[in-house]
Amino acid sequence: MFDLERWEEIFETISKNKLRTFLTGLSVASGIFILVILLGIGEGMRNGISQEFEQDAANILYIWSGVTSVEYKGLNPGRRIQMKNEDFNFTAQKYEDDLEFKSSVYRIWNGVVNYKKESGSYRVEGVYPDYQFLENSDMIAGRFINSNDLKHYEKVVVLGNKAKMDLFKETDAIGKYIQISNINFKVVGVYTDPGGEREESRVFLPITTAQRVFNGVNNINNMAFTLQKEESFEKALAASNQFSAELEQFLKEQHTVAPEDTRAININNSLENAKRFYDLMDMIKFFFWGVGICTIIAGIVGVSNIMLIIVKERTREIGIRKALGAEPLSIVVMVLHESIFVTAIAGFVGLIGSLALLEFVGPMIETQYIANPSVNFTVAVSTVFILIIAGAIAGFFPAWRAARIKPIVALRDE
Repeated sequence: MFDLERWEEIFETISKNKLRTFLTGLSVASGIFILVILLGIGEGMRNGISQEFEQDAANILYIWSGVTSVEYKGLNPGRRIQMKNEDFNFTAQKYEDDLEFKSSVYRIWNGVVNYKKESGSYRVEGVYPDYQFLENSDMIAGRFINSNDLKHYEKVVVLGNKAKMDLFKETDAIGKYIQISNINFKVVGVYTDPGGEREESRVFLPITTAQRVFNGVNNINNMAFTLQKEESFEKALAASNQFSAELEQFLKEQHTVAPEDTRAININNSLENAKRFYDLMDMIKFFFWGVGICTIIAGIVGVSNIMLIIVKERTREIGIRKALGAEPLSIVVMVLHESIFVTAIAGFVGLIGSLALLEFVGPMIETQYIANPSVNFTVAVSTVFILIIAGAIAGFFPAWRAARIKPIVALRDE
């Protein structure tokens, strides 16, 4: 039931101590403001990390070789391991039912690309048709490499949009011929990549053509695979780790590498990396919650101290109330009412201020690992409950103390 007299008492008390009430409310508002901003930044970091992983297929595995670091079966360390077509073909056939996309890569070093008077140095790589999906590339003109190109060793290329703009400017590149190390290749497609200009500064051609034309024989520089989708992240991670372990064991046996050698065969598992990042994000999020809660606790302590002062100042009044028959519960409710009101108003000011800041400033934040910092509805509701609990906690001890005041003692208070 709405009690007008109770509200008049609250506003009268606040009006008599405007500065004290303002500073007390400011501490609570600051706590909520800091908490929501920190949670918004945490969500922005999660969004930024997610965007980083979206640049390639979400469950991609990259495999490349290095130099042995351990003596094994009479072979000295320092051997450079060279992967072959057979390594890729065996893996693709053995795990055919488990793989979604697959490709090996043969890189042409110092690939100078020319078109008329324009020239540039780009990453030139021979790949399979699936490489488009491994890289999350989208065609904006023409097509990607296809199986017919591989089968017939076609001299065709697909340009990244950055390379296309450098060489052709606004002119249509499809059907034109470029030169790679003075050898003519026909442009059949132009792609864009979420990774930006760095990923779009590449030139793809059929791997069979690249190996034949540029004396690659049957050498490959790396391999990339994605596994079939699973029901959950945990199952996908388990399948990915198992595949990585089996593939690493096979390649080490194939190239006579010690099982404990960590440099000769390298596998980058994006799901494992994602798990580490998301675990880190969860830790950061808990840390932010901790900092915010501690800040709110500091505000609660301030409110509680102020309410103790108010109770002390109103000791005689409380004694009169009890002498006239006021129940202890009514005294508790009176103090709690004022405490919750102050913390709620201050908290909502901090909440609205932080949400407004995230709404207007958040979209303008453009960094590599922070994107669109925001707070969802669930978190906003959680802060409301925090406000209510904070107000109740802040007023409980002063209210309890007020309820225990004996009328005779209170009436003697000066």
